[in-house]
Amino acid sequence: MISASLRGLCLSLLATAPVLAGAQWSANLSLTSNYKFRGQDQDSSRTRAVKPALQGGFDYAFGDSGWYLGNWNSSVHWLAGNSLEMDVYGGYKFQAASLAWDLGALTYVYPGNTSGNTTELYAGVSRGPLSARYSHTVSRDYFGWAGAHGGSGLSGRGTGYLLLGLAHEVLPGTTLKAALGYTHFASDIRAQGVPHYVDWQLGAAHELRRGLSLGASVTGASRKAFFGPVNDTRLILSLTQTL
Repeated sequence: MISASLRGLCLSLLATAPVLAGAQWSANLSLTSNYKFRGQDQDSSRTRAVKPALQGGFDYAFGDSGWYLGNWNSSVHWLAGNSLEMDVYGGYKFQAASLAWDLGALTYVYPGNTSGNTTELYAGVSRGPLSARYSHTVSRDYFGWAGAHGGSGLSGRGTGYLLLGLAHEVLPGTTLKAALGYTHFASDIRAQGVPHYVDWQLGAAHELRRGLSLGASVTGASRKAFFGPVNDTRLILSLTQTL
């Protein structure tokens, strides 16, 4: 279910974006048929493939300095007492050795149930259509699997996620996208029998008009025997407006 607070936030973003256009702000609003994070459905309350989610966020760039801040939000349904994921991040982008680099930190916040809260540092590099990004957990808490908030006494610190990506325009306005990710859990999580796993995505996005795009992708993950239906392969459709 899409929370009223998230709906209000996204509508507010759309209403204020024209005012902020003169500054270095950008905003986005999306409706997707299913929100998967690292190959896993973020609505575990239903087993069907279509689990709509409303998403939106904004970014602020500090001129040409390379520094930036941002926030992104989505409706979710996998933690008791929580229906919203709020991501807060910041970092620094620069060019070096003919590559584009992106270094930063990101915190995932789940109001109403802090056991899901997780903080990561990330480093990304890209050249042309190819990209790679590594995220490293620095908080003891890790998406409910470990941490003080979850009451486990275990630590998720050291869990890593490597993502390889491809984005290439194959036709005017149409971009082919592919991604392959690998989650390597910290030893405390592995000790609970949780396996490392791979996730993947293959799809395309087409710009319907300036700022409005339609996306379609097939997304899935390995280790379905352990994680269950949330790792099932899904066809995901999305409609995104950027401002």
